Amino acid sequence: MRPARRRELARWFQGTFRISCARACRLAHFSRAAWYRRSRARDQSALRLRIRELAHARPRFGHLRIWVLLRREGWVVNRKRVRRLYRLDGLQLRMRVRRRKHIALHRGPAPMPTGPTERWSMDFVHDALADGRPFRILTVVDQASWKRASTTPWPSAWCPSAADPEQA
Repeated sequence: MRPARRRELARWFQGTFRISCARACRLAHFSRAAWYRRSRARDQSALRLRIRELAHARPRFGHLRIWVLLRREGWVVNRKRVRRLYRLDGLQLRMRVRRRKHIALHRGPAPMPTGPTERWSMDFVHDALADGRPFRILTVVDQASWKRASTTPWPSAWCPSAADPEQA
């Protein structure tokens, strides 16, 4: 847990249960010296606002490119500080999701065939023989009559006759 969160927790213990500062710090595992210490950090709100503006204007830029833009604008700022503020604002660069290329648009259900030889379906059937050798068959079916028009073995390395049906 971060020190700022521990300080909030100790403050909550003190306010809710009306206990002493020492006991609240002990419960929150927070040192009393840190409880009384005041932050000497400079106000970073202007820098955070500019980082957020640049990130929203250029969503594909990460913290390093935003740091370069800030340096060009005249901000004297460390890149580690830019990264910390960038992440504190939840501006982590998302990984780009590649869109799938659609081969064809879905145009609704296909009309039902009214007669034979109007619509055909084809599919590859894969299986293995008893000795473990694989084989593939191209199956072509008429959708109206559901009769098989062709069952052709697909060419492969172990079946030279399938590569040339004229030899068979």
